[in-house]
Amino acid sequence: MAEDDTEHPPTDPPPTNGSPQDAPPTDTPADGSGRPRRRRRWLMITAGAVAFLLVATGALLWIAYRTLDGNIRTDSATDRLLAQLEAERPSRTAGAQGARNILLIGSDDRSGANGSYGGQAGTERSDTTILLHLAADRRHATAVSVPRDVMVTVPACEKPDGGRSRPALMQFNWAFETGGAACSIRTVEQLSGIRIDHYVILDFSGFKTMVDAIGGVEVCVPQPIHDKDARLDLPAGRQSLHGEQALGYVRARESLGDGSDTQRMGRQQQFLAALIRKVQSQGVLLNPAKLWPVLDAATSSVRADGGLSSLGALYDLTQDLRGIPSADVVFLTAPRRPYRYDSDRDEFVQPQTGQLFAALRDDRPVAVRPPGSTLARGAGTGPGASPAAGPAGPVGPTAEVAAAVTGAAVASASPSAGASPTFEGRTADVDSCAQH
Repeated sequence: MAEDDTEHPPTDPPPTNGSPQDAPPTDTPADGSGRPRRRRRWLMITAGAVAFLLVATGALLWIAYRTLDGNIRTDSATDRLLAQLEAERPSRTAGAQGARNILLIGSDDRSGANGSYGGQAGTERSDTTILLHLAADRRHATAVSVPRDVMVTVPACEKPDGGRSRPALMQFNWAFETGGAACSIRTVEQLSGIRIDHYVILDFSGFKTMVDAIGGVEVCVPQPIHDKDARLDLPAGRQSLHGEQALGYVRARESLGDGSDTQRMGRQQQFLAALIRKVQSQGVLLNPAKLWPVLDAATSSVRADGGLSSLGALYDLTQDLRGIPSADVVFLTAPRRPYRYDSDRDEFVQPQTGQLFAALRDDRPVAVRPPGSTLARGAGTGPGASPAAGPAGPVGPTAEVAAAVTGAAVASASPSAGASPTFEGRTADVDSCAQH
């Protein structure tokens, strides 16, 4: 029988009773839009992306923290030396238990990255030393510059070669070369009776890095400066200084003003005040994009004691400083005058220096007046004051005279209570540019 070539219509599917289980499976609604499936897919993708970002952010923060924390160099040798001499160090007064005293040391080290500044490599002195006192209530701070050329009695210190020096009358900045930071700290503690809690050492290269990290610091130059030794060539007027120029500005001496270290310390204080205003006004501490380079520069540029050589400790310190109004951050120089035996050196003025250190020991605010203004109290504290009566002639001072000149007897002889005189100085809120 021949095959039937006639085409037949497709067979209809068997009828159903209309129940859902009899319908073909599908993940889409009746309108065929596919929205539930796409919604679930996007929720899963979003959740995965958020989880990845959280993990990645945590990892980056951990890496950043470890990087910054690892930048800081701990001066373990100084910590060891100070621990060995704990019995000789001053204790804190009852009224200043929560206060903190930090010695900021600017080193003129000429080795490594600083070799281009000349001088003998491997030796260093304290080019700048500032005693920073943070009040227990963190409502005011006082920064006291210690003149590098002031004559002081430096105690016996362990030398870098392992030997031990003898107590001697010398310029203050020689203490750092004699026995490093430990010798400078013990010298300050001996002449002031103030317990140093922490210290930070910053060299030339570190200073430049710090200034560049905050985008420069604005200063006012009354007259053009041309100083070959300081590598400084500036026109007069308001301008922003960066790395090398900023370093030259705070180091310049002979070519500016009367060439004295007193005026140089004044410029350093003005520069630091301007730096504080810059950091506070631009919200650096609250802006991660601005804070990172500052923290990276800071942690890479300093040596510190074990108590400050961690990112957490430095952060706590910056928070303490951030909370102090700039009007309550005071800068001044310990009262000094030309040394009676050598006008190229300095000596402390008494009783004003003793009163200043007593105020800091007792955590009392220090009042200041603009440099050059009329003295209300404590006449004779300026650099041009007449020397106190004392032996004259080519011979050196006796031990008694040396103690009076250097302030070695300050801790026991000066009062620890009562009002302090008003000192020449400045507060961080005063813009020196506005005065020109």
